[in-house]
Amino acid sequence: MAASPCGDGGRTLDPGGVMPKLLIIIGSTRPGRIGLPVAGWFSKLAVADGRFDVQLVDLAELALPFLDEPDHPALRNYTTPHALEWSAIVDSADAIVLVTAEYNFGYPAPLKNALDYLYHEWRNKPLGFVSYGGVAAGTRSVQQLQQVTSALQMVTVRTSVHIPFVFDMLDANGELVPNAQMHAAATSMFAELEALNVTLASARAVS
Repeated sequence: MAASPCGDGGRTLDPGGVMPKLLIIIGSTRPGRIGLPVAGWFSKLAVADGRFDVQLVDLAELALPFLDEPDHPALRNYTTPHALEWSAIVDSADAIVLVTAEYNFGYPAPLKNALDYLYHEWRNKPLGFVSYGGVAAGTRSVQQLQQVTSALQMVTVRTSVHIPFVFDMLDANGELVPNAQMHAAATSMFAELEALNVTLASARAVS
């Protein structure tokens, strides 16, 4: 199973007494990608924050083929086991965070493919971005992703985590060493995702 729960902090419950789920998606599948240590740091911080039950999905492990469903995703008439699995994972999430690299001023193709597989499962869910790169910190990939996720009716929170010169932030073991600004931005994002989820939950219930 490509998706694995990271744990929960037992703090914020929805009206049904269940902690809302935050789905963190690693968008790059390239061997040697920095998305792994970036997402590892962010997911651990999300667990420690305690607002969400955290689930981390690595698209490299999920291994979705390029969109091979015969019907439009809006019909939810999935025919393949991988589409059904992906639909169930995203449908169970209350909030989404996309961890993305920047390739040639854009975002990775596997991430676009994963987004295109579904439609209703994304709607009315709060969305955050964690991007990384060089001087631009992945912000140009996020700009493009905002167009796509807006079409999927996701709602972006105000705060993002943008990591510039990410190669310089890895230690000798390849682990990310965050600075205070990254930690503060992530903490703000968690609070915004939590608040926006409360607002959007009723919209999801009737959609």
